[in-house]
Amino acid sequence: MNPEIEKLVSEIREREARLEQRFRQAEREFRYELHGRRVRFSQEIRELHRRYRIGLLRYLRRARPLNVVTAPVIYAMIVPLLILDASVTLYQQICFRAYGVPRVRRRNYLVVDRHRLGYLNPVEKLNCAYCSYANGLIAYAREVLARTEQYWCPIRHARPVLDAHARYAGFVDYGDAPGYREGLDRLRRSFD
Repeated sequence: MNPEIEKLVSEIREREARLEQRFRQAEREFRYELHGRRVRFSQEIRELHRRYRIGLLRYLRRARPLNVVTAPVIYAMIVPLLILDASVTLYQQICFRAYGVPRVRRRNYLVVDRHRLGYLNPVEKLNCAYCSYANGLIAYAREVLARTEQYWCPIRHARPVLDAHARYAGFVDYGDAPGYREGLDRLRRSFD
């Protein structure tokens, strides 16, 4: 990889680590602890959460009619999402084994925990679970496809790519034929 690009990627990863550290400060601020994949709030915070919950009937009475009318359209997307989930999982189980590409751990991307928050009513919990699943699934699929691209075609595009995946920076420059031929085998083995 180009040393300048390597340096920039390193700086980005350092900033991302600092950002994640800042997110982790919420554990202290909102007094919860992570125990494996479980979250535990103090009794005081659980009581505070209950006081902020809006009852289901009051929530539904306040709902914008447009939100209620469009909800079935949003939730109908669960069908293609489930098909995508099954397809991506099956795809990587077959193809990644054949290519020797490390498989993506689905559970690292699908984090569904907001439905356990005491200040959310049942509709809000369902909405949060749906959004967590959908966005986690897309992130999981993106990583599977990023590894596929790294194996088959690790070449950056000539035009800028909006929000490129994390592996993209390590790809070969567009038009660098010698770099592609010399680096392809290395790129097909470097999935750390």
